[in-house]
Amino acid sequence: MNNINKWCLAFVLVLSIPTLSSAQKTTKYKCMVQMTNYVGEGAYIAVSLIDAKGTYEKTLYVMGSDKKWYPDLKEWHKAYKKKPVNISGITGASVTGGDRSVTILDIDDTKVNKGYKLRFETAVEDNKYYVKDLEIPLTTEGLAAKTEGTGYIRYVRLSPN
Repeated sequence: MNNINKWCLAFVLVLSIPTLSSAQKTTKYKCMVQMTNYVGEGAYIAVSLIDAKGTYEKTLYVMGSDKKWYPDLKEWHKAYKKKPVNISGITGASVTGGDRSVTILDIDDTKVNKGYKLRFETAVEDNKYYVKDLEIPLTTEGLAAKTEGTGYIRYVRLSPN
């Protein structure tokens, strides 16, 4: 390898060190959502990262892929419209009454035990809307617990994947 190639390689490596060291470490969690036995269409569920002040920070997953129903998830949609991002990689099917869904959530490790929470917001066509069907404190204990819902979700259980 000649000297110019060596210098170019060294330069590229030096430039990439800050990027590598500042990369956020995330943990993948298997997220199992068990629905209640409600009657009606499939529920749309937005799973969001909420900061300590109650502000939406990031969409982690959306169960329901037909965008025409997103406005039914009122609070999530309001935040999503302010900062639209491509969510096609984090969407899946809606979930009907009595069914369960298993997805994978990427959770930024720097948010754990810092006052954040996961919010599960639900809506069903021609039925009630739940802005906080359930919220999971983003703590070591919260991530290990089974959390009961208040609307269409019976419970959610997370486990490291």
